[in-house]
Amino acid sequence: MNSKIKSIISSSIQVKNNILADEAFLKRIEKVAAVIAKAFRDGNRLYLCGNGGSAADAQHLAAEFTGRFYSDREPLPAEAFHVNTSFLTAVANDYSYNEIYQRAVKAYGRKGDILIAISTSGNSKNILLAQEEAKKREMIVVSFTGETGGKMKDSCDYLLNIPSIDTPRIQESHIMVGHIICQLVEEELFKIK
Repeated sequence: MNSKIKSIISSSIQVKNNILADEAFLKRIEKVAAVIAKAFRDGNRLYLCGNGGSAADAQHLAAEFTGRFYSDREPLPAEAFHVNTSFLTAVANDYSYNEIYQRAVKAYGRKGDILIAISTSGNSKNILLAQEEAKKREMIVVSFTGETGGKMKDSCDYLLNIPSIDTPRIQESHIMVGHIICQLVEEELFKIK
């Protein structure tokens, strides 16, 4: 059992080491943080979406922005689209589960807002439709995916594709990258070091 636990931890560390060694990936993280900070500064909003564990990650990151990350500061306007369960279940029932996030983007998304779309495969139909709708509305789209980027890589402005095909390892790195972005945005906007 002990060797299995060590193997799982080592796998997670290896994915993070691969990110750490990829200068282009690190620059994309830095750029995404700068773009989000600018959007907030300009009065725009951040929306997030995902399914399952990725929905939990979307909600977690939204809370870091609207609540706090490290420092007491003003809240930032961020929301995970799935938290309104009445909306979610009504749209899924009346239209299709594939349309839940697309319809939310239509309702709330405005030019200059940001959509962070999270899918380990990069192929979730409801996430793809949300990204496409966001692009029509001139929103900035950031995709958190696994290694290949899936179909999402073709409809985003910034691709943060974790170098792994293992769903748990991808999700662990998604939250790490999200936390880095939260910290950088908070430090930039509130001049915290």
